Amino acid sequence: MAARGAKVGLLARSRGELDLAQLEIEQAGGIAMRLRADVRDAEQVAAAVDRMRVHWGSIDILICAAGIQGPIGRLVDVSPKAWWDTIETNLHGVMLATRAVLPEMIARRSGKVIAVSGGGALTPRPNFSAYSASKTALVRLIETIAAEIAEDNVQINCLAPGGAYTSMTDEILAAGDRAGWKEIEDAKQVRMTGGASPEKQLQLALFLASERSNHISGKVVHVNDEWRKLEQGQVNQELYTLRRVVKV
Repeated sequence: MAARGAKVGLLARSRGELDLAQLEIEQAGGIAMRLRADVRDAEQVAAAVDRMRVHWGSIDILICAAGIQGPIGRLVDVSPKAWWDTIETNLHGVMLATRAVLPEMIARRSGKVIAVSGGGALTPRPNFSAYSASKTALVRLIETIAAEIAEDNVQINCLAPGGAYTSMTDEILAAGDRAGWKEIEDAKQVRMTGGASPEKQLQLALFLASERSNHISGKVVHVNDEWRKLEQGQVNQELYTLRRVVKV
């Protein structure tokens, strides 16, 4: 985004990672600002958004990418607190961030919100009930908000980035049997190959952030979907909702 001229506000809890991200952007010639906040805290999120508005005037694009994997294992074996903490970050955090930017976008009749979805949103994901439930609820939240603001020329969508090698991959591998054999095999494959192409992820994000997607809202689009057909209106948009119908 920065390479294409956007001023990027970086919001997270980790000062070290914020510093690194800002440094990478600025060394590449971009403009970035650190906004240290916890997405679970409404006051912190609102203060961060206000700070960005003071410096740059408006917020045109919100990307909700903060997320944790949560406890791994059967529901009967995991900590209820850890389970709920996952909902707080992955769902409540998106709600708070979205609610903080929407009024201005609606008043301006322009804006984009992209929420990063994840595994378990469209199919069951055993041993990852907190993550799966949070991401499924996230998709329905985005669909619902899209219906609420359908007349306001603001688009809000989910981006499913596919499996990519991150710290979450290592968490799965470290969990061993608690994760289940399929998750372990998938994680090994992702670690070996790197997973979904960053370039494909970035192209989809840029599309959803651009005017080219003004006709698309309330959808969940996977990095491996044929989303260019969606862009060109060649497929039914209902294929990209939580209520997917699969022929057997």
